[in-house]
Amino acid sequence: MSFKIDRGLFKYDFIDHHAVLCVPVDADVKEIRKRYLKIARRLHPDSSFTESAEQKQLGNELLSKLVNPAYEKLTADRTRTEYILILSQIGKRLLQESTSVTLNTELAKQLAQTPNLEHFYKSAIAKLAQTQYDSLEQALQVIAQVSELNLVYLMRSASKSSAAPRPPAQPKVESVTPQSNTPPAPAPAPAPAPAPPKEDSIVEQYIRRAQSLIDKNQFAQAKVELQDALKLEPKNSHCHSLIAMVYLKQNQLKMAKIHFDNALKLDPNDEAALQWKPKIDKALGQKSSDHKVTSSANNGDKQPDKSGSGGLFGGLFGGKKK
Repeated sequence: MSFKIDRGLFKYDFIDHHAVLCVPVDADVKEIRKRYLKIARRLHPDSSFTESAEQKQLGNELLSKLVNPAYEKLTADRTRTEYILILSQIGKRLLQESTSVTLNTELAKQLAQTPNLEHFYKSAIAKLAQTQYDSLEQALQVIAQVSELNLVYLMRSASKSSAAPRPPAQPKVESVTPQSNTPPAPAPAPAPAPAPPKEDSIVEQYIRRAQSLIDKNQFAQAKVELQDALKLEPKNSHCHSLIAMVYLKQNQLKMAKIHFDNALKLDPNDEAALQWKPKIDKALGQKSSDHKVTSSANNGDKQPDKSGSGGLFGGLFGGKKK
């Protein structure tokens, strides 16, 4: 497997070790070590998470070629100091070339404009770390996404440090009109300041990221985003409906039913819940019926299974029985 990455800081012939470990660029050695041990346990060939010889080999290559070098670089005193200095210089250089910098992910574009730079950046990194190596085949894509966040963060940090202070406002000098009997005309009322653009709430940002992940069939990451959103707004009907769709795509019908039920309680007109809940109820009823038939057969009343449903997930989405 090729480990070439051409997005984020990697695009500028720089190996983004922070992105490999999915830690913020200002992470201390203790945080880096904690993250490394978690990844190493996941990727080690003897890990129980790996399922095949190919997966073990891929995990071992990721560990030896990317993760171990990143940990060594970021924890050794001499190389760490040198590396952090280079990061700072890259941020300043990219700031000067900002017109030529292109961002590929929606998350990086949001980070480029959000006023809450530190909170958004740290929160996004933490969320990506939760599922970074869940799918070894997609690990490089996640590293590239993290590296784009690091790129934006370094540019915005360099912009803050290099911003010149504003000169003090000059006092306004009014001219005096000699001996005038005419009262001065009233000054025109200042035009009302335009209302600042409405910033999306944190929950709306979670939902938007989740929808983007669902569109890419990255359901595990989408579920994490929606679960965090529900912790903040447990009565958000749209969020319940979306996470129900994620469970439905993963063929977890009981969980999908629970969240569709919640969505309809909060919003009786939710289109997705109205469309899919009856189908789920029918599928769960069919499953219960099939179970009864099987039980009867085991007791001597042998009845052939004529459901031909092709599985619950296949039945709901029109799949064929394998």
